[in-house]
Amino acid sequence: MRRPIPLGRRRLDWILLAFFALNLFFITYIVDIEQLTVANPVHFQYPLWPPRFFVDMVHSYGSRYDPLLMARPAFWRMGIWIDVIWNGPFYAFAIYAIVRGRDWIRVPALVWCGSMSAVVLMILAEEFNGIHRTPHFGFVLALNLPWLLLPLGTLARMAPAHLFTEPVSAQAAPARPPSVTAQTEAERGQQ
Repeated sequence: MRRPIPLGRRRLDWILLAFFALNLFFITYIVDIEQLTVANPVHFQYPLWPPRFFVDMVHSYGSRYDPLLMARPAFWRMGIWIDVIWNGPFYAFAIYAIVRGRDWIRVPALVWCGSMSAVVLMILAEEFNGIHRTPHFGFVLALNLPWLLLPLGTLARMAPAHLFTEPVSAQAAPARPPSVTAQTEAERGQQ
C-alpha cells in the first residue's frame, strides 16, 4: 500500500505548481490563444477573448522584440495549437496530480517534457537564425529559458516510479474492519 506524501514535504513541487499554473492561466489561454484568434496582428478586430489589454501587450512585445510572434508562420501556429489542445489540459491535470499526490501523472509529464522541449527548440532556432530572427536574441532567449529548463527539471522529477507517494508501514496501515478479518480467517479455514 502507498499513501500520498503531503505537499508540505515536497517543497520543490511548488515550483512545478507555480510554472504549470502560470502556463494554464496566462500563457496558454491568454497569450497563446491571442495568436489563434488574431490571424493578422497588423489588420484585425479585437476578439472576444483575450481582453484588449492582453492583445495589446502581446502585440507590443512582438513589435519590439519578436518578429516571429508577429509573422505567425505555419509551424508557429501549430506549436500554439499543441499548447492549447495538449498542454493546457495537461497543466490542469498536473496541478491536480501534484496537489493530491497522484503518481499517474508521470507518463503524461514525460510526454509533455519532450513535446515542450521540441517546440521551444524549434522556435529558438528560428529566433536565432531564421527568416524571422529577432535582433534581440539574448532577451528572447532569456524569456524562453524557463520553457527549456522546467521540462528538464520535470524530467528529473518524474524519473522515480513513485513521485508523490510512499509506502505505508505495517504500523501505520489502517486496521481491517472486523468483518473482513473474520471473513478472511473463515476462508483460510475452508482451505
